[in-house]
Amino acid sequence: MKILVINLMHLGDLMLVTPALTTLRKNFPTAHLALLADKKLADLVQHNPNLDECILIDKKGVDDHLPSFVKFIFKLRAKKFDLVINLHRNERASALAAFSGAKKIVGYSKPLFSWLFTKTMPNPSIARHIKRGFKTEYIPGSQHQVHSHFDVLRQACGVEKIFDDGLEMRITSNVEREATKIFRDNFADGVKVVAFNIGASWLTKRWLDSYFAECADILLERGYGVAFLGGTMDREIVAGCVAKMNHADSDRLKIFTGEFSLALLAGFLDNCVLFLTTDSGPMHVGVARNIPIVTMFGASPVPGFYPYDAKDVLIKSPEPCHPCGQHSCPRSGDDNLACMKKISVAVVMKYVDELLEAYGRPAKEIPRVSGAYECRVIDLARTGDLNVLSDKS
Repeated sequence: MKILVINLMHLGDLMLVTPALTTLRKNFPTAHLALLADKKLADLVQHNPNLDECILIDKKGVDDHLPSFVKFIFKLRAKKFDLVINLHRNERASALAAFSGAKKIVGYSKPLFSWLFTKTMPNPSIARHIKRGFKTEYIPGSQHQVHSHFDVLRQACGVEKIFDDGLEMRITSNVEREATKIFRDNFADGVKVVAFNIGASWLTKRWLDSYFAECADILLERGYGVAFLGGTMDREIVAGCVAKMNHADSDRLKIFTGEFSLALLAGFLDNCVLFLTTDSGPMHVGVARNIPIVTMFGASPVPGFYPYDAKDVLIKSPEPCHPCGQHSCPRSGDDNLACMKKISVAVVMKYVDELLEAYGRPAKEIPRVSGAYECRVIDLARTGDLNVLSDKS
């Protein structure tokens, strides 16, 4: 039997497919299991032990033209898959699944292509926009994306037993050594390092850079190291953040923004003791590498995409407009990005300190806890007083 899973979405979305790959492998141990993903994200999945084959499409390059796309479809058809599972509901992924030539095609689909699917399913993790008169209502997803993928396997593929081992990202021993060398070359022995990721695909997912700067200063004053991570697109905002710091000249502050591949990012996080991050793709890489995480959710809906690990802490905005799902804030003046402004440095540092006390060692030394994947949610709206914190799991 030959099975193909399709997910062409972004970094974090691809990480959330990995528990489904584990379940497929354990339910179909002799099957040829392949994954079709975006070429630029190859580091995330090319060493996944559950896969026999990783098929990569250059979405923004050579395959981003109709003739090349059609040629890619024919290459896919030539592989003669028996079962195709589409876990990305957009036109490109839906078309690839629909025209794959597989005997059975299931999963999420755009209506234009659904008639070629054997069974289509909704994705309850994805937010919906519903017209009500002249207004559009934003309805956030109702369950975590990992669980929605499991529903596809149960209801469309006949899988009876789910094997949830959490998110998984493997790297080679060479990458591990390279990342460790970079870490040791930049930080003295015994220095505990907190990694920062301050960028995000939406402006409304970004905590204020002045708040990140204050947290970095506090940690440096306490003797910790601070490492700014992120992609090339984050260099400007990281530079702006560092410019706001009082201890920007500290030899325990290092900037790696735009310098790491995804594999090196994973290996570097193995050596850090905590990850302070926005709701972003690197957050999910951190989950896969078992590092304790503190994250802040403003516009993001919590149920669908929280960090999938029970030791992590998610701080949810107290603003009544949370979650809005908008990429930029429509409010003006002091109310602009109020969802993030009202998550204070004091609140964030409370949970940073708590996790540092509970774990306080490199991520690679922390034992994994199987089956505990619902993170701790700090709901700041429950009391109406931002100085009184309450937990809501």
